[in-house]
Amino acid sequence: MALRTILTDDDPALRKRSREVTNFDRRLHTLLDDLAETLEDANGAGLAAPQVGVLRRVFVVNIDGLIELVNPRIACSDGEQEGSEGCLSIPGKLGFVTRPDHVTLEAQDRHGKTFTVEGEGLLARAFCHELDHLNGILYTDIMDRFLTVEEIAELEKEE
Repeated sequence: MALRTILTDDDPALRKRSREVTNFDRRLHTLLDDLAETLEDANGAGLAAPQVGVLRRVFVVNIDGLIELVNPRIACSDGEQEGSEGCLSIPGKLGFVTRPDHVTLEAQDRHGKTFTVEGEGLLARAFCHELDHLNGILYTDIMDRFLTVEEIAELEKEE
């Protein structure tokens, strides 16, 4: 495993649509392991392959345990939640974003086996955020507004 460099929002790779994974081999396993290690090191909630310069439909999320998703797609979503959202590729900023409150994803694991996973609240938000990365979309493209310094300070007090 290795730490990868997380690209920042000025990198054009973050604006490109990722390609589907067709080879479930050692290279994919290394990518998934590196994403997990990089995510842990950065203390984030999720990390998509394009954020480390790999244009493949892969991401990891770690909210209540690590979930690896290859070729994910939204099977269904419902409800609505509004809240603050940040991104490892846009350090130091938070935006106010509306997302579904419940999401069901269909994806494949590192060996190509298809599975379904559901997320509510923060997990649903993370799934949608990372899935957007696979389509070249950043949260700043869909946010209502950036949070002010005062609002960010208030959120930090609550943690």
